[in-house]
Amino acid sequence: MAAQSRVYVIDGARTPFLKAKAPLGPFTGADLAVGCGRPLLARQKFAPTAFDEVIIGAAMPSADEANIGRVIALRLGCGDKVPAWTVMRNCASGLQALDSAYANIRAGKANLVLAGGTDAMSHAPLLYSAAMVKWFGAMGAAKTMGQRVGLFAQLRLKNMLAPIIAIERGLTDPTVKLSMGQTAEIVAKRFGINRQMMDEFAARSHRLVLEGRKNGHFSEIETLIDGKGNVYAEDDGVRSDSTPEKLAKLKPYFDKVYGNVTPGNSSQITDGAAMLILASEEAVKRHSLSPIAAVVDTHWAALDPSEMGLGPVHAITPMLQRNGLGLKDMDTIEINEAFAAQALGCVAAWKSEAYCKDKLGLPGAFGDVDMAKFNPDGGAIAVGHPIGASGARVTLHAMKTLQRTGGKYGVASLCIGGGQGGAILLERV
Repeated sequence: MAAQSRVYVIDGARTPFLKAKAPLGPFTGADLAVGCGRPLLARQKFAPTAFDEVIIGAAMPSADEANIGRVIALRLGCGDKVPAWTVMRNCASGLQALDSAYANIRAGKANLVLAGGTDAMSHAPLLYSAAMVKWFGAMGAAKTMGQRVGLFAQLRLKNMLAPIIAIERGLTDPTVKLSMGQTAEIVAKRFGINRQMMDEFAARSHRLVLEGRKNGHFSEIETLIDGKGNVYAEDDGVRSDSTPEKLAKLKPYFDKVYGNVTPGNSSQITDGAAMLILASEEAVKRHSLSPIAAVVDTHWAALDPSEMGLGPVHAITPMLQRNGLGLKDMDTIEINEAFAAQALGCVAAWKSEAYCKDKLGLPGAFGDVDMAKFNPDGGAIAVGHPIGASGARVTLHAMKTLQRTGGKYGVASLCIGGGQGGAILLERV
């Protein structure tokens, strides 16, 4: 199989993003991916068995869905002979899946790939403490009743049985010992982003999602129905009453004394999935496909974990430079809204001559962002951020925006816990 010159995106779909309101949401990660994958594949000109591989990004698949990519592929009817695998790059796991598909097609290793991401964050497990795990191990090894009685005497229910919330551990950087929200506070302080700015941006996100919904800008969403017959047709974390005034009443969560980052100006803990079909020129011709967009380039970057929110700046800038483009050439810019402070921080960093010189090695500021083209239909503050799915979601929506507006270039990007950024450059076909 010869190396390919161009990689196309043929189609895509996502689920409604469902806010985690209860201990367990109605769908697992695989359920979500299958829920949007089935209608996506049903409208294609080829059979699911035609894929060369399936690649899924997932940050927290359940214990029952080991190598969730393979579980999803089999449930979608791709058959025994289509290999499938799972990737994980924290918040950009879905984008990593797309990039892996892009790379394999470019290398001539594949022609047709189903790729995307999923996470049911409401299904994140509760964990036992290390002391409790050791106690269980000792109890299992005990051979006499006396040994067991002695172990029960050592049991301290309040301390040893206190559950550890896995999602909180996962959203805390183990190197710098900061939660993602605390890193957003650092970014806000660096660029003077105050509480009012954060709350106004958060309210903007909700308002733009509602406007986009009214104008039919979310055609990529496929309705889900759970086992009880309940219908889920739209992102359910969006609020029509989210105003700067109401958001201002919320208390800071990550730095309760000096902070400004609240649950209201942060992304929501959410369940969701997004799936895309990528194809080579050969596959486009073979199956008479009509691409939405071409993948022009991708880029990954790293930075100080304590300012991880600025990852998109470090990923997008060199990618655009490599292709002779600037921010002004982008007809849509989708940056995942992990936090209002983080999204606004990216805009501020590009405008900062000092930051661009010091951190990016540029001669001056990279440029201004046209906010009318920045997350034009809102973002994760309103719709949510299922970690494994968001990279696929922002990519898919950027393509849909280009298709709807007739724009030429679009970029999608995410910050990544641990101090990284990922970006993809798209061109409308």
